[in-house]
Amino acid sequence: MRFGSGRFGSGGGSAADASWPPPGLGEARNPWLEPEGITPSQPPEPVKPPRTRGWWARRVLAGLFVLFLILLAWLAITAPLSKSLEPIAPPEITLLAADGTPIARSGAVVEEPVAVDRLPPHVVEAFLAIEDRRFYSHWGIDPRGLARALWSNITGSSVQGGSTITQQLAKISFLTPERSLTRKLREMLIAFWLEAWLTKDEILGRYLSNAYFGDNVYGLRAASLHYFYRQPEKLKPEQAILLAGLVQAPSRFAPTRNWQGASKRAAMVRAAMVDAGYMTQEEADALPQPRLDVHERPKLANGTYFADWAMPQARELTEMSHSRLTLTTTLDARLQRAAERIVARAGLGKAQVALVAMRTNGEVVAMVGGKNHAQSPFNRATQARRQPGSTFKLFVYLAALEAGMEPASVIDDSPITSGSYRPRNAGDRYRGTISLEEAFVHSSNVAAVRLFQKVGSEKVIKQATQLGLKGPFAEGDPSLALGSGSATLLEMTAAFAGVAGNSWPVEPHAFKREEQGWIEWLIDGPDSYSSRVHEQMQDMLRAAVNRGTGRAASLSIPNFGKTGTSQDNRDALFIGYAGDLVVGVWIGNDDNSPMQGIRGGGLPARIWRQFMGEALPGAVPQRRSAPVAPPEEIDPDPVIGPLLEGEIEGQVGGANVRVTPEGLTISGDVGGAPVEVTVDGNGANVQRQRPPPPEPPQ
Repeated sequence: MRFGSGRFGSGGGSAADASWPPPGLGEARNPWLEPEGITPSQPPEPVKPPRTRGWWARRVLAGLFVLFLILLAWLAITAPLSKSLEPIAPPEITLLAADGTPIARSGAVVEEPVAVDRLPPHVVEAFLAIEDRRFYSHWGIDPRGLARALWSNITGSSVQGGSTITQQLAKISFLTPERSLTRKLREMLIAFWLEAWLTKDEILGRYLSNAYFGDNVYGLRAASLHYFYRQPEKLKPEQAILLAGLVQAPSRFAPTRNWQGASKRAAMVRAAMVDAGYMTQEEADALPQPRLDVHERPKLANGTYFADWAMPQARELTEMSHSRLTLTTTLDARLQRAAERIVARAGLGKAQVALVAMRTNGEVVAMVGGKNHAQSPFNRATQARRQPGSTFKLFVYLAALEAGMEPASVIDDSPITSGSYRPRNAGDRYRGTISLEEAFVHSSNVAAVRLFQKVGSEKVIKQATQLGLKGPFAEGDPSLALGSGSATLLEMTAAFAGVAGNSWPVEPHAFKREEQGWIEWLIDGPDSYSSRVHEQMQDMLRAAVNRGTGRAASLSIPNFGKTGTSQDNRDALFIGYAGDLVVGVWIGNDDNSPMQGIRGGGLPARIWRQFMGEALPGAVPQRRSAPVAPPEEIDPDPVIGPLLEGEIEGQVGGANVRVTPEGLTISGDVGGAPVEVTVDGNGANVQRQRPPPPEPPQ
């Protein structure tokens, strides 16, 4: 028996030995610790102090502080103070052709901001009197002005807004013109924000620099120069009054279109200045009527196909400022006129047309996006995604050459009789086993599909995307070999430019770019094909023009290109290059309906050739008559003598024909006009004869 380990032991026992009650006795009381009849004591509950007003005040203040921080964060994100310094509308940009010829102008007329402390007092007072008399005494919101506007609106005496100048700055700089209670609340919050961080003069200056004054003019400086041809620091009182009256409804009160309305509004401003104490009635009555001095600039088209495409690039190149900008583009004015002239006389019928001409580095020098920009500004050169037809075969053959095949490699050009996709050649013409070059020259569809399946769709798609096409393209779809995907004419022309210069990708652009430095070229330089692949691809492109489907585009200088016609003649293209010029031509209907008799090797190729003939000297040989020896050098054979003695006259097809020893003369009517054609030793001569004068009336 172990002493000291039982219930009555006095020490040394473990916690397990001292446990009570023993197992099996449940919740029995310990009679030694808790005598029977005595309720065990419970720990007293802590007494909670009453929630005083101070406690509630601290909680409310903490909540308001958190809300204030959230509000500050929202204002800092949605209403950055720097935004009130930016012009409300994009500033005016004038685009020039490469030779300096103005071609387009777009954007608002803006000038540098004004500084309030440099303006004459009567200029500031005119705007304060009519817009916000208590501007220098309120905190962004004018309760008296709001009450007055509310009363006027209720009574119907006049409709007033009650907005302060600070609120107007908040509205034009940060908010949309919608009319709603939530927008008004945001306007008030932003007004408080502006008042907290800007001085009054800064707020007023930013407001005057951004307000709209009609005639596409934003800001006091631009308005002063536009209407009076003087700086705002030199405005006369009557001129300042007229300008101050415009800001309420500038489009309606613009004095160039509504002088009477502008004068009535100016009279209200003069009365407001007298009422505010800025001038006496005698001084107001003595003011003369201001005289406009508007200097009209030569008007330019604000929209052409090239300008519509170039203007967003111009905005990206320039930082937002109040200055008017003039930028020189890559457009060649001579080539642009040639493109427009050739397209206009092409005889397109109801079909539309697009033409893009660029250098091998991507500088676009001419662009036609349709037959008439005024009637249809949709740019079919940059916006229309159409099927490129057989011009897409360029990527199929590039993939084959990259895979190690040669132009002399053979491919089957017989009909495809198995599988779900069975394309046919144009005219159902098949040539059996032919070389890759012959298949490309004659634009064989079945050979292109077999080649596509042989090299794999992934490699073909890789060629298209690395040369600049955006896709998407369906992998494994054999119809892709025949151009069933979609691309813009600009993308396809840029892809051919990459092949022409053997440097890709080529990014078409409207403004000249600096050439890459050698370090940048090493890190992020363009890619290129091996000399073998590039030369072999060029040989096939040249053969396609000289003896293939593109013969109508043949030039007297080295030329390269490919025709393209989508299914049912819905799209017809010719894309090619010569010299340093790469040109793409597309013809099609906007509703994607089939065309009759128009294929890539027809009208598009002829338009391409005509354009190249005007763009590149000597590209198209000029027709010349055979040289004729001067008459004095002719030595008639004395033995034979003249072949004809006397004259022979008669009629052939209604024309009078006269043959003499000196030559041949044919006279008759052509289109109702008398014409005489003479052929003699000096060549051919055509003269239009004047009709005999009418007999006088009897």
